[in-house]
Amino acid sequence: MSIHRLAEMTWEEVRDARSDGSVAILPVGAVEAHGPHLPLGTDVVIAEAMARSCAEKLSEREVVAFVLPPLWYTAAGFADNFPGTICVDERTVSDLIRQIATSLKGQGITTLAIANAHLDPTHVGSLRAVASDPPAGSRIVFLDLTQRRNAEQLTEEFQTGACHAGRFEGSIVLAENPELFREEKARELEPNPASLSTAIGKGYTSFEEAGGMRAYFGWPADATAEEGQTTIETLGGLLADAIVAEGA
Repeated sequence: MSIHRLAEMTWEEVRDARSDGSVAILPVGAVEAHGPHLPLGTDVVIAEAMARSCAEKLSEREVVAFVLPPLWYTAAGFADNFPGTICVDERTVSDLIRQIATSLKGQGITTLAIANAHLDPTHVGSLRAVASDPPAGSRIVFLDLTQRRNAEQLTEEFQTGACHAGRFEGSIVLAENPELFREEKARELEPNPASLSTAIGKGYTSFEEAGGMRAYFGWPADATAEEGQTTIETLGGLLADAIVAEGA
């Protein structure tokens, strides 16, 4: 089966492609600062790659999956002081996802999966909330990458918590949209091993407080397209497994 990108389909094509057990995948990200070398839309680039990979793996299992247009706006408080960042209330995000799930349910698609790699704690909290309280008759699957069992499947940098606009994210952008990766700037950046997860645990609320004065953490100069492609496959597989496991 092929991947179904909802926004590129006609309504008749959607009608004819649906089947019992169809799944919709919603890429979710933020418009926020990602260092001097990655675009503001980096999280959506990652989420869309994750959604596509997940849909491919579900198709191999003969599950019909529709990749929805991405949700670009969410809570992004850690980057709020940087130009270009757009931050919205977390309740707005939860309410919108519930309404999307309700609309899909009316069309016979009762499983909505969220493809997400934006780890702002307020944002993650909004996704946890909607996944634990979906509309009646709907199932919302959220793969929480902040949980250890999921993080352990990802790269060494990701597991340090110093992974915003570093090697982890930069590698995915290189694999997906290399023209968006400002390579000359990235290669000049010194490593920033300050852990965002540690900073969050201490109650810090901004990149500056966490030690990211230029809105990056990790090892951006070490990014490679090869690592990015491997990570995309891992993310897609983890989400596909979560969808299948929760539906069993």
